[in-house]
Amino acid sequence: MAERLQLDVITPERQLLSEAVDFVAVPGAGGELGILPGHTPLISQLRTGVLSYTQGTASRRMLVSGGFVEVNADRVSVLADLAEFPEEIDAVRARQERDQAEKTLNAFTGSPDEFAAASTQLERSTIRLLLTTDGSR
Repeated sequence: MAERLQLDVITPERQLLSEAVDFVAVPGAGGELGILPGHTPLISQLRTGVLSYTQGTASRRMLVSGGFVEVNADRVSVLADLAEFPEEIDAVRARQERDQAEKTLNAFTGSPDEFAAASTQLERSTIRLLLTTDGSR
């Protein structure tokens, strides 16, 4: 059994991360998945949320939304529709997106697909604000 995991986070636009880590937590479809070296192989859908990982005593977090996670042979591959590090997030824009999504949902009269899109936008903007240092303002 390996002592570390290889974590790869990839979106359609770019590879965000390829690092050896000690622990990964990802927001799976059925809840948060904590992954240590030697974890049983699995594939799960991702939901919008925070992916966190540790390397020694350092811990990092990022937004992930949509896509899949695969765990196999001490490798964690996250294939996300969207992923962002906190330093990439514009808190003002995220706050505006959250406010717009809330307005859309409060006065909703559209299709189920439109409702799902607005709900996803609300989830993403809320997580973005959570991850920014000034998200509580």
